Amino acid sequence: MSTSKRKRGGQGSVDKKAKKVKFVADGGEAPSETEQEKNNEITVPAPVSSGKWTNKERVLIFSSRGINFRTRHLMQDLRTMMPHSKADTKMDRKDKLFVINEVCEIKNCNKCLFFEAKKKQDLYMWISNSPHGPSAKFLVQNIHTLAELKMTGNCLKGSRPLLSFDPKFDKEPQYALLKELFIQTFSTPRYHPKSQPFVDHVFTFTIVDNRIWFRNYQIIEEDASLVEIGPRFVLNLIKIFQGSFGGPTLFENPDFRSPNLHRREIRLAAAARVREKQMVKEMQKMKRSEAKQGLAEDVTADVFLTPAEEKPVHIETEAPEPKVPKKNKHKAFKRQRMQMTRR
Repeated sequence: MSTSKRKRGGQGSVDKKAKKVKFVADGGEAPSETEQEKNNEITVPAPVSSGKWTNKERVLIFSSRGINFRTRHLMQDLRTMMPHSKADTKMDRKDKLFVINEVCEIKNCNKCLFFEAKKKQDLYMWISNSPHGPSAKFLVQNIHTLAELKMTGNCLKGSRPLLSFDPKFDKEPQYALLKELFIQTFSTPRYHPKSQPFVDHVFTFTIVDNRIWFRNYQIIEEDASLVEIGPRFVLNLIKIFQGSFGGPTLFENPDFRSPNLHRREIRLAAAARVREKQMVKEMQKMKRSEAKQGLAEDVTADVFLTPAEEKPVHIETEAPEPKVPKKNKHKAFKRQRMQMTRR
C-alpha cells in the first residue's frame, strides 16, 4: 500500500503542474532558435481530477441465517464484482432489521445489500441507503451464479462497470428512485484503492413483466460485442420505504403475490384436478351400471308370448271327502319271487 500511495502522490504532484510541449512544423525554412521556442511552445492545462478517491461509497453485503448454497455463491459473486463492498457475519433471525443500520455504521458503510431467507426456500433482498433511507425490498427469483452458468465471458477483477438501464426507469417515479439507488450501490467509485482503471463489462437492468432483470456482460475489444458473464437474477419489487429498513411506505407493488399465496394456489389447483378425476370415474361407473341393467332386461322377450285363456274360478263350498287308506298287502322280496317263478 505504501508504494501505491507514493506512486499516486507523485502522479498528483506532476499532474498539478502545467506541461509545456514543443513541436516543429513540417516544410519551409527553419526559423531562428528564439522565434522557434516562442512559436512552438504550447501549455497543456492540468487535469481536473488530481487522482484522489473522493467518492467514499462503501456497500455492506451480508445475509441472515438459513440461506442455501446458491444465495451464498451469489453474495460471493457480487463481492468479487464490487471492489467497494464489505462483508460481515450472518445476522440472527430474531434480530430486528433496524440493527443493520448500526452494523453499517460500525463497518463505515453507507449502502447495504441484505439477503433475507425465509422457510429455506424464499429469498428477499433489501437495498438501502443507510442510515436515512430510502430502502427497497425485493423478492429474488431465478438465481444463476457464475459457477453454475459456466459462461464463456470473463472480465478483470476490480474493473469499473458500465450501468445500462431500461428506458422505463425514467417514465415512472418508483423506477427513477430505484435507478438512483442502483447507480449509487453498484457503480465502482473512481480511484478506489481496490479497483482497476479499466471498463470491460456492463451491468444491465431491464424491466420485463413488472420485474427487474439483472445481467452482466463482457465488452469484447475486437468488435465491441457483448458476451454474458453472470451472475443473473430477477428482482420482483415489493415495497419502497422512506427510511432505512422501515418507515413510511412510498410505493407498494399491486401486482406482487407472495410465494405462500402462489404455492397455495398451486395446491388448490392440484386438489381440483384430483377431484375432477374422481368425479369422472364415478360418472363412468354410473354409466356402466345403467348399461348392464339395460342388457339384463330384454325388451323383445315378451313379443311372442300369448295370453292364456281365462278359466272360471270354482269355489268349493263343501269340505272334500276323506280319503280311504289302501290296505298294504304283504309283498315278497324279489329273491323270493324269483324262486317261486323257478318252481
